[in-house]
Amino acid sequence: MKAFLELLNVTKHFKVTSGLLGLKSDLVRAVDGVNLTVAKGETLGLVGESGCGKSTLAKCIMGLESVTSGEVVFQNQSIKTWDEKKLRQRIQMVFQDPYSSLNPRQKIGSIIREGLDIHSIGTKEERKEKVNELLGLVGLRPEHGARYPHEFSGGQRQRIAVARTLALSPQLIVCDEPVSALDVSVQAQVIRMLKDLQQQFNLTYVFISHDLSVVSHISDRVAVMYLGRIMELSSSEALFASPKHPYTEALLSAVLPPDPNNQPERIALEGDLPSPMNPPTGCPFHPRCPKAFEKCPNARPELVEIEPGIKVACWLYS
Repeated sequence: MKAFLELLNVTKHFKVTSGLLGLKSDLVRAVDGVNLTVAKGETLGLVGESGCGKSTLAKCIMGLESVTSGEVVFQNQSIKTWDEKKLRQRIQMVFQDPYSSLNPRQKIGSIIREGLDIHSIGTKEERKEKVNELLGLVGLRPEHGARYPHEFSGGQRQRIAVARTLALSPQLIVCDEPVSALDVSVQAQVIRMLKDLQQQFNLTYVFISHDLSVVSHISDRVAVMYLGRIMELSSSEALFASPKHPYTEALLSAVLPPDPNNQPERIALEGDLPSPMNPPTGCPFHPRCPKAFEKCPNARPELVEIEPGIKVACWLYS
């Protein structure tokens, strides 16, 4: 697979201080050695519990957070060497909360046009036509451009956020839980819209979510993240049909099936997600893993390919 986006051992640590006068310092290991590739035109789903590092990884991909070590490579070029304005035209982001990601004091037309203004794309009339075109693409009307964000529902606001994202004709869009704040019926509409836009413009998505049912509908491949590391990477079909890592099995067991009479046995994990300031030794999942054995606390498994297209970081497959 030819990489359109490539993450090479990406690590992001945050220094935090505590104690009297802030003399004590610790490191939060938000992202801890992630290796991923994303092909042109595909959707890579990224799932995991809250606090596992998904959003931090998204910001590293965007260049909004500088990596502690490793490299983010986009179109065979490190994002560190990209001209920032050119990078912003090629990589855009849809944020989680459509209520806070739009400026309440700006009209919708101004919000969508802002990127065009900053990058001096087209004449004033051409920008106005582009805004109307983008509103139509996401199922809204030109007259909506004269309204303010508070006049729209959550689903409409997220459509507006997508229109703003498309204004600069990006090639890669990072979607950070774009439907988690929406009702289920509205989620389906936004997911369908994202898939249609992907086909129309040959977009590449990194789709971040903790909702596995949403991820299964939109993703070509899925990466399962735990405590800053990738535990499993597989095609969406293979992962949902036959998960390999015990953590993935536990996540899938919590998904409500369409048939309530065919509920799989729930795998209850003990304890809470460990602190990224003090991660466990060995496999980060071993304190909660029902299949842990003597090797798990002593050595950290690497993400290795156990079948074509399926990678797992687990000593059960060593």
